[in-house]
Amino acid sequence: MNTAIGDERGTTERVLTLLGLLQQRQVWTGPELAGRLGVTPRTVRRDVERLRALGYPVHAAQGVGGGYRLGAGQELPPLLLDDQEAIATAVSLLVGAGGAVAGAGDATLRALAKLDQVLPTRLRHEVRALSGSVDSFDGGRTPVDPEVLMTLARACRDEVEAGFDYPSGGEARRRRVEPYRLVASDRRWYLFAYDLDRADWRTFRVDRMTEVSARTWHFRPRAAPDAATYVQEGVASRVYPQRARFLVHASADTVRAQIPASAAVVRQRGSERCEVLSGAERLDAVLMHVLLLGHDFEVLDPPELGARCRALAQRLLAAGAAISPVEDDRAGDRVQQ
Repeated sequence: MNTAIGDERGTTERVLTLLGLLQQRQVWTGPELAGRLGVTPRTVRRDVERLRALGYPVHAAQGVGGGYRLGAGQELPPLLLDDQEAIATAVSLLVGAGGAVAGAGDATLRALAKLDQVLPTRLRHEVRALSGSVDSFDGGRTPVDPEVLMTLARACRDEVEAGFDYPSGGEARRRRVEPYRLVASDRRWYLFAYDLDRADWRTFRVDRMTEVSARTWHFRPRAAPDAATYVQEGVASRVYPQRARFLVHASADTVRAQIPASAAVVRQRGSERCEVLSGAERLDAVLMHVLLLGHDFEVLDPPELGARCRALAQRLLAAGAAISPVEDDRAGDRVQQ
């Protein structure tokens, strides 16, 4: 390979990597970028100038809290989106950013955060107007204010504290949190965050928040549990008054395809078994839901559910015994005809 061509290609790839980093976070210091790119701070400054020449408004500030920041431009420059983000953005526009597309939630928010960072004001107004003209014919996800969603997405991205009023005990109380992830279910948006006043992880429904704001105070990320799993288990435990655990003799993928994610937690237990944590208004109802999955299963918890199994089995046997063998044969003949 020609050395000049090789050097040019390496520079182009590095500049694109730099652009991706600037779109991921609000502010980067020169040494941080140099460490990520494996170059000197002087090379970072040259690459920043290359981005500016391409139309990207990269701002630089000195002193404490200073660094490089990608700002909004007078015109929309080319965006650096990976395949997942580009697909998620297109699908979200088509369905009004409210569809439950498998695997698209996090990628969609990353893409929206990048767009929000570089869109000129006039285009932001166009996007809001367009989103307001799109509707859905089914119930779909509980609607939320897009400004609230973007405020929380930016706070998660920039690692800054957020505050909002949230109903508790019949009244709205102010909550201060370190926001980590926005999690979308098939019905609602949730914020997974560390509650500073309660010193613990919490899940909040975005549609219940009011007076949402982000601060400029940065926090250092804590070791966090998996956001999607934490939110799913928390939602499943709060929605239903009666909960039960089962060992189902089928793969987790098979059972997940049969049960909505908001209704049960499914954990893999070997290649052909899984544990199902589900709930309902009554134990008999959750028992029937698992029975109708069509797989062999065992009751793990609560203990009294074993007695409900035996009682239900007796009722089913009694119902079957009410039909005489002759009537049963005639019913079979009618079906065959």
